[in-house]
Amino acid sequence: MASVFDKLRLPRRDEALPGRATPIPTAPGHLVFDRPLTAPVPAGMEEAFFGMGCFWGAERLFWQQSGVWLTAAGYGGGITPNPTYEEVCSGGTGHAELVRVVFDPRGIGFEDLLRLFWENHDPTQGMRQGNDIGTQYRSMIGVTTPAQKVLAEERRRAYEAVLAARGLGPVTTEIVENPPFYHAESLHQQYLTRNPQGYCGLRGLGIRCPLPPSRG
Repeated sequence: MASVFDKLRLPRRDEALPGRATPIPTAPGHLVFDRPLTAPVPAGMEEAFFGMGCFWGAERLFWQQSGVWLTAAGYGGGITPNPTYEEVCSGGTGHAELVRVVFDPRGIGFEDLLRLFWENHDPTQGMRQGNDIGTQYRSMIGVTTPAQKVLAEERRRAYEAVLAARGLGPVTTEIVENPPFYHAESLHQQYLTRNPQGYCGLRGLGIRCPLPPSRG
């Protein structure tokens, strides 16, 4: 799809692509966890969404963590319903590439997920991550509870202060409440399981995030 959009600017609602009423096809199951890819959140667990640039490497980062029950690659934080990968890449949907993370807080805390998020990408780059340029690569946290929102906002300020002390920043990470999430196509799900030598764009700043690990 040839883009007519400015890939460094989010589209207005009146200029975004229309999308479609029905979800695009995705994988039926998770290749690592052997669970339905679109499974609802089990009782006692939570979900959150993370945008760290290309979702291939980000999804692998989270599925490797003890306490994570399910992951999925998809799109969120934008306007267009049920977008395709090509539409998202055009800059015409407003979506970021996100990873849905369903986790058991008795096994891994939300703050632990935030540490992984901050330390494994550059949250100061705006509409890009490294050589990946466009609105879909922007930094984003999708929260689903009031407690998650408070922690995400507090920790964003804390990490921004750490970066500022090193002459970096400001942090451009968006924090979005309950973003509609659209699963990506099958080929993007657990991509680095099927393609172990495939592209992974995760690049942190090498600066530790001052967050204590949490449980519960």
